[in-house]
Amino acid sequence: MTQTEDLAQFDPASFEHIPVLLNECLDGLNIDPAGTYLDGTAGGAGHSRQIALRLDGAKGGRLVSLDQDPDAVQTARARLAGLPATVVQINFRYAGQALESLGIEKINGALLDLGVSSHQLDDAARGFSYRADAPLDMRMSQQGETAADLVNTLSREDLARILRDYGEEPFAWQIAGKIEEARENAPIETTLQLADIVASAMPPAERRKNKNPSRRTFQALRIAVNHELDALEEGLDTIFDHLAPGGRLCVITFHSLEDRMVKQKFAALCQGCICPPDFPVCVCGHTPEGKLVPRKQPILPTEEELSENRRSQSAKLRVLEKIHDRQTAEIQ
Repeated sequence: MTQTEDLAQFDPASFEHIPVLLNECLDGLNIDPAGTYLDGTAGGAGHSRQIALRLDGAKGGRLVSLDQDPDAVQTARARLAGLPATVVQINFRYAGQALESLGIEKINGALLDLGVSSHQLDDAARGFSYRADAPLDMRMSQQGETAADLVNTLSREDLARILRDYGEEPFAWQIAGKIEEARENAPIETTLQLADIVASAMPPAERRKNKNPSRRTFQALRIAVNHELDALEEGLDTIFDHLAPGGRLCVITFHSLEDRMVKQKFAALCQGCICPPDFPVCVCGHTPEGKLVPRKQPILPTEEELSENRRSQSAKLRVLEKIHDRQTAEIQ
């Protein structure tokens, strides 16, 4: 079956998604009905639709909604029909290219809702879940190397590095060793095959304590397959560069690695003087390019949201407002 035939059979109505921290994101964006906004992670279009509903197309209001997942693109196009919105199939790391191809130089706000979507987890065939048996895939774009390709070809050292760096897995070396042993007998092709291998590498006490011993391994492989941290670093830079002064960037994270990256990037953009601490006066002339809104601590889901949507449990929202363009700072 071709990818075109796959897409033709996908029903956007099957894409279930509850937007996380929705009201907090809408408040954070401080939407101008005549402004131009970017949703870099369309998903089920939950955030996108609510942003687009607040825009006035007659006054120039416009939303550009991106996603690399063909299922999400079909869903977003269906759910944003009739609204001032354009949907583009592309990874948000290339947001600048997407905006420029549409003739857009600056935007008034942007949103990134990171990680895997509920649809991707719930559709067992996508291979993201360790709870159901399916081909070991994990590709958000549905193109390129799969998780099966990685576990069947990488060395023990490289596998251990991925599990340690991207999953913060304390038993990375042991799990990589069990994977190496298992694939000598037969290729590792399904999610439950891998889940069983991971469990076999855990000490009995850890298996009893941890209900989902495969969670960190699956997270690590997903990040590696989709190059998520590289995409995040590039995406934050290009999106901030395309923000107009006063524009805001809202980012929702779900695990410590991506949240740490966002926190550090925002902190760097908010930094003023970068002279050595022993300089008596500032000579660098560096001024902050952004400011945190409304506070340094991330915004967390309310108790009400947590009770209604368990997948919001680890969500953190950080909001940055752009003060000026880099070129302006250099001239000053």
